[in-house]
Amino acid sequence: MDLKRKAELLKSELMKEVDIHFNEFVNNLIEESTALESSTTTTNFYPGNGEKDGHKGRSVVRPPPEHGKLFMSRRSLLDELFEVNHFRTIYHMFIALLILFILSTLVVDCIDKGRLVLEFDLLEYAFGKFPIVFSTWICMFLSTLIIPYVLLSMWAQGYKSSSHPNLRSLFYGFLYIKFQSGLGFCPAYIVLQHNLPPASRFIVILEQVRLIMKAHSFVRENVPRIFSFAKEKTSVVPVPQVTQYLYFLFAPTLIYRDNYPRNPSIRWGYVATKFLQVLGCLFYAYYVFVRLCIPLFHNISQEPFSPRVLVLCIFNCILPGVLILLLAFFAFLHCWLNAFAEMLRFADRMFYKDWWNSTSFANYYRTWNVVVHDWLYYYAYHDFLWFFGRRFKAAAMLSVFTVSAVVHEYALGICFGFFYPVLFILFMGFGMIFNFILHDRRKGPIYNVIMWTSLFLGQGVLVCLYSQEWYAQKHCPISNPTFLDYLKPRSWTCHLDE
Repeated sequence: MDLKRKAELLKSELMKEVDIHFNEFVNNLIEESTALESSTTTTNFYPGNGEKDGHKGRSVVRPPPEHGKLFMSRRSLLDELFEVNHFRTIYHMFIALLILFILSTLVVDCIDKGRLVLEFDLLEYAFGKFPIVFSTWICMFLSTLIIPYVLLSMWAQGYKSSSHPNLRSLFYGFLYIKFQSGLGFCPAYIVLQHNLPPASRFIVILEQVRLIMKAHSFVRENVPRIFSFAKEKTSVVPVPQVTQYLYFLFAPTLIYRDNYPRNPSIRWGYVATKFLQVLGCLFYAYYVFVRLCIPLFHNISQEPFSPRVLVLCIFNCILPGVLILLLAFFAFLHCWLNAFAEMLRFADRMFYKDWWNSTSFANYYRTWNVVVHDWLYYYAYHDFLWFFGRRFKAAAMLSVFTVSAVVHEYALGICFGFFYPVLFILFMGFGMIFNFILHDRRKGPIYNVIMWTSLFLGQGVLVCLYSQEWYAQKHCPISNPTFLDYLKPRSWTCHLDE
């Protein structure tokens, strides 16, 4: 009987492993066949209207939407892996580590202060001035919902009958660019004007970037329809319904479609679990800062800047940096996006792939954040090649890296309140080099070790340098700063000035 139970358990685990690999194989097969079909087909078919336009692909101004990302019903990878006990144990180990962080904080406070103290003043500071954050988000969301949709509808309604369609397109295109410029400027101005704390700034800036990307995708996917509609005899203008656009603004994807694969029901217990996990990750990050970062930089801030201090700081920051990276991945890309996907019955949950198995940085960039990668791939890389020609693949890749690095540095600069382009240099320097050196032809475990080692060191450098500059900016302010003072790192001269 004992042997029978073990055999049944082995059978169950084996079937789960086979199912996971089979699903991955089928998904990859479907994606490859779709890419092959899109490269050979010349028929323009738009999902949601169920009609063919009868024009060849060369007559279309932009590539049709279905030649881009194919949405299908699939689960997130961690949801599948956590069904296997061996992988779920890793999740339990992180929970045990959180418990140890809490206990160590309580014990240290009890010894130092003679009483149990459970304060969250750092969280209260980081997420302060929330009413300003919420009102700013409401304004950003409503403007993104109304203005792009109204502009597209007004342009489309009169485009076919217009005697000067090019001038009409230029006029509405100018208005759309003005809207995007305002959406890019106003939130940053509010953040700086009201001096919001760091976490509140991150919420506003990340939502600003998300809404800009959403609006671009909506316009980019619908403009080709209007151009094709102008050549047809039908009088029905192919403008999406406002409910479809509203659903897209909340959906966990940056690629617009009229319709997405949907699940039949909502598992509210799953939604609650994911939001609780997000909350747990938030407290986890709090204890990482309290136990690993603040004591370290409190001591370092009292020493003059030197190469020795810098090297020790980088290696001491590797552990908290990696923990913050994993927490950010799990909290946002897995829990947060899956919670909203479940509430919206959004069935395509491939927000990331198995980036931890990457043997090249090229594969890591593609699999770490599939949501953003899809947007950059179809709207930056593909459109660059469409405009300049397929001979400029290296230039297209460089442009994608530049856009991504600039946006990341913009977000960090606004949120931290100072210009310190560490991430930009790492991204455009070492990131580009590793992308070509550790390419997809590099296979084997050693390259996965190299990828993880580089990732660890990069996180240590980021946490160390940005934290040092944060402390220097707070403890060594300049009374009347000039423009050059904003560009000069304060952490290099702070102790000399004192």
